[in-house]
Amino acid sequence: MARQSETHSISIPTGTDSIKGDLTIPAATRGTILFAHGSGSSRLSPRNKYVAELLNRAGFTTLLMDLLTEDEELVDERTAHLRFDIELLAGRLVAATDWFTTRASEAEHHIGYFGASTGAAAALVAAALRPKVIEAIVSRGGRPDLAGSALGAVRAPTLLIVGEYDDVVIGLNRRAASEMRTLHKIEIVPGATHLFEERGALDEVAALARKWFEEHVVQSRTDVA
Repeated sequence: MARQSETHSISIPTGTDSIKGDLTIPAATRGTILFAHGSGSSRLSPRNKYVAELLNRAGFTTLLMDLLTEDEELVDERTAHLRFDIELLAGRLVAATDWFTTRASEAEHHIGYFGASTGAAAALVAAALRPKVIEAIVSRGGRPDLAGSALGAVRAPTLLIVGEYDDVVIGLNRRAASEMRTLHKIEIVPGATHLFEERGALDEVAALARKWFEEHVVQSRTDVA
């Protein structure tokens, strides 16, 4: 039976401005997953929302957020530049993480990142900056190569999910994985392309993500207890 949950629209301070987020809290939470969307997307990404809903049913709190302010989004629509500013995006994710941890319950303090496309690079960089806070990372069709030198500093166990027919991105993920020093794994989803639009592909992504977070976020909490 699906757990009941409640969703709150929130505003997260980022220096002199703020970004919007949607925080969904199940009746009994097992940990929290912060989502970092991909290039040209937002917290309203239908694919991330779908994965988040399935994680909510599994008992995870989720926070989907815009990584750009409203003014920045208008600029990015014209230039497509800010969506590739990994340092900026990672900084927003760190700000959201810090903001959340000051308000979360003890159970919610066990945090993982779910990143898509360029958001995966931002998640890896942010995790390297908060090694004692982030317990696991999942990347969907991500560009971990854009995390650069941060790859070797990531301590959180990392799952890289790529579609079978996303040949270029598979290569980029394998190259990035070779630079990682933490526990990591690449999962190839059969029959899937970059956006996982094929029937059942997102369900497979969500199942893999759930299993990874249950093993490395929920298990972390058990170990600490």
